[in-house]
Amino acid sequence: MDPRVKAVAAPKVLEQSFLEARSKLLDIAAILDRINRGDSSDAVHQDVKIGRIMEALKILEGKTPHKAEQIQKLFSLPYDANWEIPSPRY
Repeated sequence: MDPRVKAVAAPKVLEQSFLEARSKLLDIAAILDRINRGDSSDAVHQDVKIGRIMEALKILEGKTPHKAEQIQKLFSLPYDANWEIPSPRY
């Protein structure tokens, strides 16, 4: 972290972010409940997307730092130096 930037105290971050975090966790729980209630839910559990979601939850549960970076990498494609630069749409 940049030493010129003063970190906000952890208790203050928790106080400011608790309701937002709670809301997002409830959203994720509801999505997983809908998946489990849906037809062919057993087939979904073989899908790489649900595997990534579950892996992201394990990252959140862990004690390692930089959780956002880890989850971003989990859901990102690896860098490819040969990617085609997109053309402007207009």
